[in-house]
Amino acid sequence: MEDKPFTRRGVLSMVNSIFDPLGFIAPITITGKILLRDVTPSGIDWDMPLSYNLEPMWIKWKHSIQNLRTITIPRSYTSMSYSGAKEVSVLIFSDASEKAIAAVSYLRLEDEDGHIRGGFLLGKAKLAPATGHSIPRLELCAAVLAVELAETINTQLDIPVQNMTLFTDSKVVLGYICNKTRRFFTYVSNRVERILNITCPEQWRYVQTDKNPADFATRCTSEVPDINDSVWIKGPTFLLNQIVTRSQTNFDLVNPDNDCEIRHDILVKKTIESSHFIHKFEKFSTWKSLIRALSLLTKVCVRRRLKRTNDVAIRTDVETCVIRTVQESVYSTEINLLKKGQNLPTSSKIICLSPYLDDQGILRVTGRIKMSPLCTNIKHPIIVPPKCHVALLLVRHFHENVHHQGRLLTEATIRNNGFWIIGAKRLVSSVIHKCVTCRRLRGKFQTQYMANLPADRVTPCAPFTFVGVDTFGPWNVVARKTRGGHSESKRWALLFTCLSTRAAHIEVIQEMTSSSFINALRRFVAIRGPVKEFRSDQGTNFVGAIDSIGAQSIFVEHGPVNNYLLESKIVWKFNPPHASHFGGAWERLIGLARRILDAMLLNSHGQKLTHEVLCTFMCEVSAIMNSRPISPISSDPDNPEIISPGMLLTQKCEQLDGICSSTDLKDIYKYQWKYVQVLSNTFWKQWKNGYLQMLQKRSKWYSEQPNLKCGDIVVIKNTDEHRNHWPLGVIKNVFKSDTDSKIRSVEVSIYRDGRHVNYVRPISQLVLLVE
Repeated sequence: MEDKPFTRRGVLSMVNSIFDPLGFIAPITITGKILLRDVTPSGIDWDMPLSYNLEPMWIKWKHSIQNLRTITIPRSYTSMSYSGAKEVSVLIFSDASEKAIAAVSYLRLEDEDGHIRGGFLLGKAKLAPATGHSIPRLELCAAVLAVELAETINTQLDIPVQNMTLFTDSKVVLGYICNKTRRFFTYVSNRVERILNITCPEQWRYVQTDKNPADFATRCTSEVPDINDSVWIKGPTFLLNQIVTRSQTNFDLVNPDNDCEIRHDILVKKTIESSHFIHKFEKFSTWKSLIRALSLLTKVCVRRRLKRTNDVAIRTDVETCVIRTVQESVYSTEINLLKKGQNLPTSSKIICLSPYLDDQGILRVTGRIKMSPLCTNIKHPIIVPPKCHVALLLVRHFHENVHHQGRLLTEATIRNNGFWIIGAKRLVSSVIHKCVTCRRLRGKFQTQYMANLPADRVTPCAPFTFVGVDTFGPWNVVARKTRGGHSESKRWALLFTCLSTRAAHIEVIQEMTSSSFINALRRFVAIRGPVKEFRSDQGTNFVGAIDSIGAQSIFVEHGPVNNYLLESKIVWKFNPPHASHFGGAWERLIGLARRILDAMLLNSHGQKLTHEVLCTFMCEVSAIMNSRPISPISSDPDNPEIISPGMLLTQKCEQLDGICSSTDLKDIYKYQWKYVQVLSNTFWKQWKNGYLQMLQKRSKWYSEQPNLKCGDIVVIKNTDEHRNHWPLGVIKNVFKSDTDSKIRSVEVSIYRDGRHVNYVRPISQLVLLVE
């Protein structure tokens, strides 16, 4: 071979100048191709000399190809005559590395005397892809190359492929070829299919790497030894042995769970025929949608055979099929016995209905009204099993047909339509209880376990330390006389109730304004003394008055309020809107005050009411209210005292005249403090033993209820509208009670006039629709 310059073009010329159609010197030529590929991405120009780091490799390769001059290729494959051989076989070996794949084949002849001869037949080597291929993929490509050699040998030498044995040193590839249970991705699947189209798994064997002659072509060393003495030409050591084909022929997949070339197993459950697709029915929420879907499916199937279809007949057949399917899934034993003409066992749950099978295989009730002139559906209704989805769909369907009426009407409609649902009463009641429409029309308002009384109701303290406030009225009073008669104006009353002693104080106000309220509040504090805490509803006059003084109103139930009225240093707590039961201690006294005042006005004999007279009446009303007993009257003659708020307010009680035995003036002054103390002690003793114990019992709301949660959908009560027009809302926030952490008021968001509005409401004004 003439010397070529060490340029990229010269190297390519040297590699292409080697002509080797049978692959005798494939190990040498593949080395040159690998070196050429290593030079290609280096960016060297075709006619530029190679760099110093690449030139030594080419010098070694050039010296190694000098050995080609000494290569001798025999004319015949073996020394034995091909025509005189008793057995002709071919051994093909494949191997791969990161840079090359190779396959080599050898002819093996055996005569009548058992003498075996072998020789080199055909070899081939290719460059491996530079990137994107793993070693198992390259080994698989080498196996495909071996199959291609087998096809060439079969075509040129007319040796059957069945007489060929193929070897590889990759157990992964052998597992791919012998696999019968798993599926591969496209790359491996296509090449395994190519291999199995020519050969069968039994023809493949495993060979160790050090005994594999194809490994010689994949080492890619620059210095190639004398190829005449290499294993590539001579073949493996066991080529001439008798037991060459006696080895393992069945290989399992190597680590199939972690092999990225193997598809993951997809478990497909076979639909058992006895299940009758009952689970499919659960995907439907209404009886109409179930029948409509199955009717459409049936219609599509029928149209393939018939041009015209009867929709009514298809729907009837579908309903019958659904009922029959449900019955067979639950009452299969009873149906089999009835088909055989046998009686049902006494343990059967439907034996009391005396069931029978009609012409369509449907279980029906025999009953005792067989001779009545009623239609068949009413005399012999269809039996529907309990606790199945179809029974639930039927109940919902007929409940909607009667426009969400009660249980009796719904159950009667089901029976009149020819269905006998086992346990229908409980199922119908459950459907009505969960029905959103029924809750909207007739749902009960939310309740909660009656809360504990706050500390200001059960703590002994000075009168009017803790006060509840509310307004009532108005009344028309004569303001002044005119020529035509007199002019009238309105007056309102402001009721202050002591939360501990239940005493009452009434102030008359001229206007429902913040200024009038503040003046009345100042008069009350001036007469009754300092107040620690006020409680009231969220009337506009209260909120406005407090804002005028400088405090901030808190629209949250039982929230800890620390905003003081700046001038009077009073804490004011607000109850939630529309929650009159939160202020029952003073709301009840307003009703009492109205009744007393109405009786006074009735006895005025039509005289005009003036502001002065009204103020006088209100004082008398307060006196009467404060004289009422706040605890049960004892029937014990030794305990004649009656506890009333006025007893503590006036420090006067006629029953205690005998406390001071002396009539001397100095004794009266000396023992006056004892009189007052005894009177006060008597009040608080009876207040503790009588009134406080009376508050122990809960009058209603005895059981704990589930708390409302954020996201619940509710209906908000509105007394000004019909119930059908009550707004829907979503609970955005909940407020826990300080005494027991129960939820008794919430913040509800509704959509009104194109925007979202939030309201605070007690749960007694809400109807829960959807949790």
